[in-house]
Amino acid sequence: MKEKKTIALGLMSGTSADGISISAVHIGKKNKAIEVLKYKTYSYAAKLRKKILSASKMNAFALSELNFELGYLWAKRVSQFCKSADLKYKDIAAIGSHGQTVCHSPFADIPHTLQIGEASFIAKETGRPVVCDFRPMDMASGGQGAPLIPFLDEFMFGGGKPRLFLNIGGIANFSLVGKGVKTFAFDTGPGNCLMDSLIQNATKGKIQFDKNGVLAQKGIIDYKKAEKMLKESFFMRKPPKSADRNDFSFQFVKKYFKNINGKSTPDIMATLNYLTAKSVEISIKRHVRLIPCEMIVSGGGVFNRELMKNLRDLLKPMKISSIAEYSMHPLSKEPACFALLAWSALNGRTNHPYLATGAKNKKILGKIIL
Repeated sequence: MKEKKTIALGLMSGTSADGISISAVHIGKKNKAIEVLKYKTYSYAAKLRKKILSASKMNAFALSELNFELGYLWAKRVSQFCKSADLKYKDIAAIGSHGQTVCHSPFADIPHTLQIGEASFIAKETGRPVVCDFRPMDMASGGQGAPLIPFLDEFMFGGGKPRLFLNIGGIANFSLVGKGVKTFAFDTGPGNCLMDSLIQNATKGKIQFDKNGVLAQKGIIDYKKAEKMLKESFFMRKPPKSADRNDFSFQFVKKYFKNINGKSTPDIMATLNYLTAKSVEISIKRHVRLIPCEMIVSGGGVFNRELMKNLRDLLKPMKISSIAEYSMHPLSKEPACFALLAWSALNGRTNHPYLATGAKNKKILGKIIL
């Protein structure tokens, strides 16, 4: 297939289920550069978010309905996004939609994963080719189905000095890429999910996250409790490995903290914040042979000042930077990656970070809707 256009759209709805993020990117084929032309996150209504977070417990009828509800909504958001960006559908070469993960179980007897959000609605709305369902081919090839973001890291930074790239969404994952380095990546464990679930339950849904890490900053870390949590099987498992939000839900919090109330919440939040940072640190020190001097962070966790402080304290003297310093909005990276994955698939190019996922060989990921 000939490369006629270099503008692609990417959609991402993460494990936090707070909204659909869309990035429009320009892909530079010669110098392997990605320029985010426009980015926006459209928040979900509280009722829809609650429905998404309970999707793993739905029956087939309800799950099928939610699949179409999200697909229809996302098509509307793509229309709004393109109008706001003054972007005509005919100028879009490809659209990539990650979908909404409702189940991800790579360690089950029959490994499986499920992302919903019917992409046919987006193809119908735009008349452009849409690529979706990227994870199953990786799992069919013996991989974990995640993480896939290292493909973007390698595309953009693979020719430079070795660096770590940490993405902190609901789940945290990092990749090591650079010249002369075999791309290496895996999920480190909880990102924002434990902290989000704590504050949402403590405030009965009135507050969705610990903005700037203010609550964690007020609390006292229980280091012994954090060390106990780090003995959970996921943290002890060797990579490749990937996690699901359900692995680190509010049930996980309740397992270790019996008295959760207004007085104890700051201390619990401080401990969970430290746990996220500590799980990143031990993942790097246990499994990365070549530890570079810089780590570039993206995702919502970038805005949590206490989390970034914990990372800097634990990983001294490593430089901890935001990807914003490299002209990319921290929340635009994941949807930008799925724009790149889609564009690559449509051009018959391998778009598979198989070294990161543990798959046996390279494939072209994604199902194409024309």
